Amino acid sequence: MSVSMSAATTPLTHLKPAAASQIAAFPTTLSCQTTSPTRSLSITCSSTTLQTPTSAATDRVFNFAAGPATLPENVLLKAQSELYNWRGSGMSVMEMSHRGKEFLSIIQKAESDLRTLLNIPSDYTVLFLQGGATTQFAAIPLNLCNTDDVVDYVVTGSWGDKAFKEAAKYCNPKSIWSGKSEKYTKIPNFDSLEQTPGAKYLHICANETIHGVEFKTYPTPAGENEVLVADMSSNFCSKPVDVTKFGMIYAGAQKNVGPSGVTIAIVRSDLIGKSQAITPVMLDYKIHAENNSLYNTPPCYGIYMCGLVFEDLVEQGGLAEVEKKNVKKGSILYDAIDGSKGFFRCPVEKSVRSLMNVPFTLAKPELEAEFVKEAAKEKMVQLKGHRSVGGMRASIYNAMPLAGVEKLVAFMKDFQARHDHA
Repeated sequence: MSVSMSAATTPLTHLKPAAASQIAAFPTTLSCQTTSPTRSLSITCSSTTLQTPTSAATDRVFNFAAGPATLPENVLLKAQSELYNWRGSGMSVMEMSHRGKEFLSIIQKAESDLRTLLNIPSDYTVLFLQGGATTQFAAIPLNLCNTDDVVDYVVTGSWGDKAFKEAAKYCNPKSIWSGKSEKYTKIPNFDSLEQTPGAKYLHICANETIHGVEFKTYPTPAGENEVLVADMSSNFCSKPVDVTKFGMIYAGAQKNVGPSGVTIAIVRSDLIGKSQAITPVMLDYKIHAENNSLYNTPPCYGIYMCGLVFEDLVEQGGLAEVEKKNVKKGSILYDAIDGSKGFFRCPVEKSVRSLMNVPFTLAKPELEAEFVKEAAKEKMVQLKGHRSVGGMRASIYNAMPLAGVEKLVAFMKDFQARHDHA
C-alpha cells in the first residue's frame, strides 16, 4: 500500500552557513528503514516525495521571546532530519519506550554532555523532571527541610518572590532582602545580608527573567550546614558556573536549552533522601534519583532536544566560549540603549544587568506599542515587555544569533531617528 506524504516547503532565513549547508544536504525523500545514522534516507512507503527546503529563504524571524524561546537553527534542523526515523531505529523519539535502549542512550548522553559543560562533580545528582521551575518552589522546601525549619530568601524579582511565598506552605522562610521597593533593579551587597542563624538554605534567583537582574557573583551561606540554592532558569548554561558552590541548581529548559516541558535539577547527593513525610512521590528527589529520572514517563522528546543543545554547546567550545558570545551581544544592545541620549532607557543598575533578558522603555511611552508593531513587521517578534512591568524586553539567549541583536539595534536607531523630535 502506498501512502502519500507531502509537506509544505518551509523556507528558513538568517541561516548560518553551517545550517544552510544542512538544508541543502537534507534529502528530499525519506526511508522507512536505515542501518546507519548518517545514511541518506528515501521513502519507499510513499507514492510522493517529501518536499523539504533546499535553500535559505525568508520566513524565519528573530524571536526575542523570554520563553519558550528561540532554539539553535542547526539543532532544529538535526531534529527535523531525525524526526521520522531516529538513527535507524525505525521510530521517532516521540514513539520510543522511555525504558528502551534507544531512549536510554539519549538521556544518558544528555546527562554526560551537561556534566561536561558545567563540570558537575560525581557527588551531584542530575535529574530531568517536569512541572517547570515553579513546581520546584514547593519541591525544594519539601526535600531540603522540615516544617519548622528556617530558610532564607533573597528576593530580586517576581520569580524570587513567588518562590518565597510558596515555601511558606512547607517551612519557615525569611525574606532577608527584597528589591521590591526599588522595582527590582538591584542586587544587594552580600556583606550586608543579615542571614538567619541555623537556616537550612539560602535561595536566590540567579537571573530574573522579567526584571532583567542577574547575579554576577553569588553569596556564601553563613551557616555551617546551610547550602545555596539557585533558580537558574533563564541563564542556565549561558556561562560557566562553579557547581560546588551550590547545594542545588534548578532550571526550566524552555529559555536556554530546550523546549518547554523539561526541568533540570542538579542536587548535591547528600541532600537527597530527607524529604518531609507529606512530600508527593513525584516531588521526591530520592524517588527520581533512584530511578535515574525514569520513575514515570519523562518528557522524552524535550530531553532529546536538550541533549542536542548540550551537544551543540560542547561543539562550540564549552560555556566559556558561549559566554564570550553572550557578552558581545549584550554589550551591543546595552550600548545602543545607553547611547540613545535617553530615548531608550534600561532601569537596571549597570553592574547587575542581565545578559539574557534586556528590559527597556521609551522616553515617550506612547510610542512603545508602535515600536513593537514595527519591529514585528521587520521580523523581530516578542519584544513586548512582561505585562507586570510594561515597556519592551529583548531576550537574547544563547541561540539568539549576533545578527539578530545587530538588526534590533539598527532598527532602534532608525526608530529613534524617525520619532525623536524633542
